[in-house]
Order: sequence, then C-alpha cells, then structure tokens
Amino acid sequence: MIKLNGVEIKLDKYPDGTFLFKDIPPIGGWCRDNIEWFFESMEELTAVEYITRYCWDHRVVPNLYMPYIPDARMDRVKHENELFTLKYFAQTINSLHFGKVEVLDPHSDVSAALFNKVHVESPNRMIEDAVKKIASNNLMMFYPDAGSMKRYSSAVHLPYAFGIKNRDWETGEIKGLDLSGEINQLPGKDILIVDDICSRGGTFYYSAKKLKETGVNKIYLYITHCENTIYEGELLKNNGLIEKIYTTDTILTNLESPKIELVERFR
Repeated sequence: MIKLNGVEIKLDKYPDGTFLFKDIPPIGGWCRDNIEWFFESMEELTAVEYITRYCWDHRVVPNLYMPYIPDARMDRVKHENELFTLKYFAQTINSLHFGKVEVLDPHSDVSAALFNKVHVESPNRMIEDAVKKIASNNLMMFYPDAGSMKRYSSAVHLPYAFGIKNRDWETGEIKGLDLSGEINQLPGKDILIVDDICSRGGTFYYSAKKLKETGVNKIYLYITHCENTIYEGELLKNNGLIEKIYTTDTILTNLESPKIELVERFR
C-alpha cells in the first residue's frame, strides 16, 4: 500500500501489467508532502519511484515514511556469489533524494546506516503497550538472541533472559537454543518475548518450547513487523505455547487469528 499525503494510491494496471495511475491527490503547499509505503510486494518500489518523480516534476521534495525496510534481512553477504540486496535497495531509495526517510525498528544498524537522511522510530512505546495489555505483576522479558537483548532491554525495566541460537549458517535452520541472563528467575514467571520481525515464527516457537521446559507460566510475543506467513507456522496453533501475539500492521494484512492483537495501526 502506498499513500500520498494520507490518500491511498490505487495501483491499477493496463492489460500488459504496467501501472495506470489515476486520481493523484494534490501536492505542494506549506507542508512538505509525504509518501507512505506499507510494504506488500517489491513491485511497489517502481510505483514509489514514479510517484516521487511526479513530485519532483511539480517542484516538491517529498519525505518517505517506510516503517518496514524491504531486504532488511540481507544486511550482509557470506559468499561472493550472493547479492547484497539491502545495499542496492538503499541506493535506489537514496537516488530519489527524499527530504527525510523514516523507518521503524530496523532489523539491524546496517539497515539504517545505508539510507541518507534517515530517522529511526523506536518501538519502545509499542512494547510498553504490550506490557500494559498483559497486565501481569509476574512478568519477565525474553529476547531470542543477544542482538535483540541489546536493542530492547532498555524499553522496560523488568528482569530478562535471552537466547543463544545454535544455527546452521548454510541453511538458516535453528538446531537448538541455549538460555542466558537471569534464568534462575524463569520458573513460574509470565514471559513476553520481544523481537523486530516474524515470518513463520520458528525462532519464537523454539524459544517458547525451551522456556516451557524451565517451568514458565504464560508466554506472550511482541513483534514490530509481522508477515502474513505467520499463518504457515506453529505460533497460531492451539499448542499451549503462545497466549497472544502483539504486533502492528506495517506489513501484516491478515488479522483473522484471535491470537493476534494490534498495539498500533499505521495503514
């Protein structure tokens, strides 16, 4: 979904599949114009570029609000025959010379560093909202790895533990998970797992299974960017692991599961 000054741009198409743009809202005026991109597919990048160049033709320098960064997972390459797609995506965005690029909870510092005039929005208020909704006096935080621990442990002042993944770096498959941090406090605690992104949820499924082995009580999950592919994994099944998933609609469009609750709407 793409919006220009709060108005959704309908991405109609000609029979050959090329975009047909109609009813573009007025631009210009005292305030800087804003393009909002709520990622659904990579073909939208072409539409963002066309709309941006339309603004430039009308002597308007727009800002880009892009809460989810496409290609954010590809923030490094391990082999010479791999493409550093995040770098090339950022170069494309930078070539459009936005007045400001605003992102929400990027996957890594590399993601934000590659963009010009970037402003990073913190997810802390959303994590705090999730804690309030859980309303437990016995809550403890869990971060799936050391990276998420460093990013989010200052969001709320509660005891926490974190995971150390045993991953096959060739396939990406998680082989196991070790626990670290204040693990002696885990038995009997309610747990909120926090991270930035979820696809099918394997990381959180294995984290929840490991936490249950330690004797924790209820387990909740907060993720800033939740893909629709979460429905293909184990998290939404009635397997006694995850009570509720708190997230946003930056990329999630399927809200059918009663286990999913939005802490903030962006679209």
